[in-house]
Amino acid sequence: MNFLNKKILNFSESAFGLDLSDLSVKIAQMQENKEGKEVVSFGSINIPKGSIIDGEIIRQDQVAAAIKKVIVNAGPKKIRTKKVICSLPETKAFLRIINLPEMKKEEIKEAIRWEIEANIPMSVDQVYYDWQLLDKKFTEEKGKVNVLVVAFSKKIINQFMETLEMAGLQVVGMEIESIAQARSLLQENDEKTSLVVDLGDKRTSLLVIIGNIPCFTSSIPISGSRMTEAISSMLATSFEEAEKTKLAYGIGSVSQQDVIFRAVKPILDGLAMEIERTTDFYLSNLGYSGSIDRIIVCGGGSNMQGLIPYLSKKLNREIELGNPWINFLTLGRVPIIEKSKSVQYSTAIGLALKGLYL
Repeated sequence: MNFLNKKILNFSESAFGLDLSDLSVKIAQMQENKEGKEVVSFGSINIPKGSIIDGEIIRQDQVAAAIKKVIVNAGPKKIRTKKVICSLPETKAFLRIINLPEMKKEEIKEAIRWEIEANIPMSVDQVYYDWQLLDKKFTEEKGKVNVLVVAFSKKIINQFMETLEMAGLQVVGMEIESIAQARSLLQENDEKTSLVVDLGDKRTSLLVIIGNIPCFTSSIPISGSRMTEAISSMLATSFEEAEKTKLAYGIGSVSQQDVIFRAVKPILDGLAMEIERTTDFYLSNLGYSGSIDRIIVCGGGSNMQGLIPYLSKKLNREIELGNPWINFLTLGRVPIIEKSKSVQYSTAIGLALKGLYL
């Protein structure tokens, strides 16, 4: 079993996955039989604007109501279980690989407390944290061990727990969005170094992962909504009309430099620059591997017509669109979620996959 299928911030047995973001909630449930793994239920619903702001739940009642509704409407198979694994917002997470001298497990626990105190702007009493000893060596120093540490604000986790319980659910696990995505988008037993770029409605998250071990994560305020707002401003139209235009024409015509492309170009160039910065930071300051072998784009904004070719040309390297079916669809089987929408369910599918291994 690889790292992404080991327990970290999980508390019980199998469950369905719930991806909770600022603007929507997506769910997926999986089952495993003699033919392999498959998604048997899924669904998505928008959350009223302002209910969740930058990962913090402002209106628990509205969010709980949306969760109840999406569960009722999910299909084709009805979701009967109350057990859920929920995503946690990238902007509120602390993830780091730390090097410690070889020591007993109890001593490691105490050393990690000191590391958390020294490296995050909150006291250890204000966070929930978990850690995992890594089999892979990230340092050449003898007598050292590598530990992945994940920490999260108690305030945010408590908000999520309370809201999910208001929706009548039993929380059996929580996981950072990008780790769930990596589980669904990267092949098992792959040793390459990947940069996963999640272009969401309100922000973009970037995760560097070696094989199946997450090494570094960050979040930037570039989003699909910002592109829609830019189109809306350029065309002097409503946000809703601009969203329809974006869905129909994507980033516009690069060759003709049309009005849509001129509107979104600064945002696209900003995204490309942040990808380069993340790559440079990882290679120069962390250097757990010698290169970024692939870049995978996922999230609600990743399907924009023309996005992948533009980023590929801008960065002068191949960019892949995420494929959440990569690990468990056998030849000839058709995905239950249509191809154009499946990448938007990467997090929910990754969480659901986690539920199979609890």
